[in-house]
Amino acid sequence: MKDQIIDADFSEIEVENYTEKYSEEDFWTKIKNNVTNIGISLIYKALQLYYVTQSPKCPMKVKAGIYGALGYLISPFDFIPDFTPIAGYTDDAAAIGVALILAQMYIDDNIRAQAKGKIKDIFGAKALEKLDED
Repeated sequence: MKDQIIDADFSEIEVENYTEKYSEEDFWTKIKNNVTNIGISLIYKALQLYYVTQSPKCPMKVKAGIYGALGYLISPFDFIPDFTPIAGYTDDAAAIGVALILAQMYIDDNIRAQAKGKIKDIFGAKALEKLDED
């Protein structure tokens, strides 16, 4: 099963269809309630994207791609449903990865610090240690 997931063609994911599913409230709820399933590393990447959208340097076209990826993360019904054991967030990670490629030139030390600060606020300093291990 794991090999099938790795071999899956995530290029079929139409992330832009999820832009309308994004809301800040749903984003924070998803992050806070699903850390065990999502993993701290993926949450860190999603938080970087969230904070990039707050930057005036980030163009609207990039923000739209980010909102699509974050909307995809929020949606429980996607390419691989989130409630699927082990594999549930694999497609979400792919969507976040694509958005990170779009946003990489706008992610600076300040964005990373904001994301780490929010992880510490929500999950505590131990979560940052796990992040450093990844």
